[in-house]
Amino acid sequence: MDIHQILKKLPHRYPILLVDRVLAVDPGKSIKALKNVTINEPYFIGHFPHRPVMPGVLMLEAMAQAAGLLAFADESDGRDTNSVIYFVGIDGARFKRPVEPGDQLILDVEVLRNKAGIYKFKGIASVAGEVACEAELMCTMRTVG
Repeated sequence: MDIHQILKKLPHRYPILLVDRVLAVDPGKSIKALKNVTINEPYFIGHFPHRPVMPGVLMLEAMAQAAGLLAFADESDGRDTNSVIYFVGIDGARFKRPVEPGDQLILDVEVLRNKAGIYKFKGIASVAGEVACEAELMCTMRTVG
């Protein structure tokens, strides 16, 4: 899935769109996506000027966006413009290594369960095979007016 398909499925736009490409998706099961981390990211100006590091909360958001793409993966012609996926919870978030400009963040997300409209996902963000961040994410799909 390229950026044009991602833009059809997610409501996010620059500077908060944090998924550049989907490498693989098994609808209802798992997704592998990537985020190219560049020095041009607006948060690097203040985090930190002397040693730029991607904020952990943005790694979690990138995993949540990949989870959203997985939840919408069954829709072949783009997302329903009246439906959004809200991030409703995080469990067991752990940060293992810093993510710096030039890194390629690989986002592996799998569905743990989908019950009563609440999705639970396991996400791992890694760089060059090393885990940078992991967490269980909960999301729900809602129709908005």
